[in-house]
Amino acid sequence: QVQLVESGGGLVQAGGSLVLSCAASGRTMSRYAMGWFRQAAGEEREFVAAAISWSGGSPYYADSVKGRFTISRDNAKNMAYLQMNSLKPEDTAIYYCAADGTTARLRAGVPDYWGQGTQVTVSS
Repeated sequence: QVQLVESGGGLVQAGGSLVLSCAASGRTMSRYAMGWFRQAAGEEREFVAAAISWSGGSPYYADSVKGRFTISRDNAKNMAYLQMNSLKPEDTAIYYCAADGTTARLRAGVPDYWGQGTQVTVSS
């Protein structure tokens, strides 16, 4: 079983930055794909970014965050991060960390493991 705990959310002005952290426990995460999703009020949860550790491939990003958000991970610490720059009011949402043994399931939005979420609010 994998437990994921997010932190780092908060209130920020448009154009500002935040770093979200995801602490994983229960398994060694190096063989898991890890990613971030978000859900704005009244909308469906959407994919934001994913990082695959074992393939050596590039991270995946939603078009809406490319060039502004950067996902990273530290397998030694079982941590994942989401650096968010140039934040916009439309980035306001609850952000969820997720993990799965396969990239496909993660990117499809059906990973095995979810965190509880952390609120990010961007004021205009």
